[in-house]
Amino acid sequence: MIHCYKLGGLNIVLDVCSGSVHAVDEVAYDIIKAYENSTREEITAEILEKYGEREDVNEDEINACFEQIEELKAAGKLFAPDTFAPMAGKLKEKSAGVIKALCLHVAHTCNLNCSYCFASQGKYHGDRAIMSLEVGKRALDFLIENSGSRKNLEVDFFGGEPLMNFNMIKELVAYARSVEKQAGKNFRFTLTTNGVLVDDDVIDFANREMSNVVLSLDGRKEVHDRYRVDYNGVGSWERIVPKFQRFVEKRGNKSYYMRGTFTHANPDFLNDIKEMLSLGFTELSMEPVVCAPDDPSALTYGDLPIVMEQYEQLASLMLERERQGKPFTFYHYMLDLKNGPCIYKRISGCGSGTEYMAVTPWGDLYPCHQFVGEERFKLGDIWNGVSNTAVQDEFAACNVYTRSECADCWAKLYCSGGCAANAYHATGSVNGVYSYGCELFKKRMECAIMLQVAKELEKE
Repeated sequence: MIHCYKLGGLNIVLDVCSGSVHAVDEVAYDIIKAYENSTREEITAEILEKYGEREDVNEDEINACFEQIEELKAAGKLFAPDTFAPMAGKLKEKSAGVIKALCLHVAHTCNLNCSYCFASQGKYHGDRAIMSLEVGKRALDFLIENSGSRKNLEVDFFGGEPLMNFNMIKELVAYARSVEKQAGKNFRFTLTTNGVLVDDDVIDFANREMSNVVLSLDGRKEVHDRYRVDYNGVGSWERIVPKFQRFVEKRGNKSYYMRGTFTHANPDFLNDIKEMLSLGFTELSMEPVVCAPDDPSALTYGDLPIVMEQYEQLASLMLERERQGKPFTFYHYMLDLKNGPCIYKRISGCGSGTEYMAVTPWGDLYPCHQFVGEERFKLGDIWNGVSNTAVQDEFAACNVYTRSECADCWAKLYCSGGCAANAYHATGSVNGVYSYGCELFKKRMECAIMLQVAKELEKE
């Protein structure tokens, strides 16, 4: 399977199963596109007719192009067959019972009242709650006990707003540091925050202990303050931006992400990215909103052309800034064409419900944060482990080859079948396909691949 597209002035051919990417001229592009559906004679005639006015296009050059295509095919770099189906599910079988990451919901409450919040303002459609130190410690012990031979363990402090339980977070990190060496483990922590409660104590602690921080900012003040308001309806932009600037400045070269959300109100999200850049932030993420289709903030198919154009313009901006020596990172365009994830990971996906779980303030286990509050998906708890093996088996069996809609999709080995939570909320099944999200993902991948190709060509 191949995928051919034109973007950024480049003619790009992706060989789906080998992962090979080819930047070619227009003649080769047309020949490759027609290669599997027409005879050599038919293709030659079509090329000569289309490019008849060009002196450099003749039968000899066309034949040379065919020979190069056939060499690439023989080398497994073009029209490579899909041999991965038998591997589907094997990674999860090998790692069965091994957990590498937990999302700790340390606060099921929030000091903001964002109307588009998938977590129902941090309550997850349940009661407000704060995780106790006892539950937190037991969650870490549970992770250690079920991590097998894995040395590096990931823990995300999540909410709601986790800084509403900041003292417990500090105590819990201290506990982790006190036990990790003896357990032969290394904890890596991430903090996600809306910024309202950020102060120097938070900044110093997070910059010392957190491998990554995720800072919520939607971009332009008018965009951010449309949804990210407190319970008095007052926007939070002016309160958080100076704090985030100080946070990032003190963080140095440690990882962080400014994470924004774009909605039906701002499909022109590139302007929000530009605002983040003007504020001094260079590690950026801008996510499409996750909400019910009838929510006023929900993206529509009418928004799709604008969003697609924004992704393309974003890629152009990134190239321009790269050339100026002022690069920035966009999370969805992070792509390693040479040393990316292994094929098992590309098939099996994120590992929710198997390698990764969310823990509620009460110690209940769910496949990930987007399933919390959905009682059908409750896996068990941190004291007794996974008891709902049927649900875990459902997630363990979930891979790109269990989704019939993915069979002929060129992007399947990049999305791994997509997000199970988005699929469930859109279709009622974790093995479903969230078609709108698919369109966005494919455009992002086209842009990400183009960026990498352009950078490589400019090195030559």
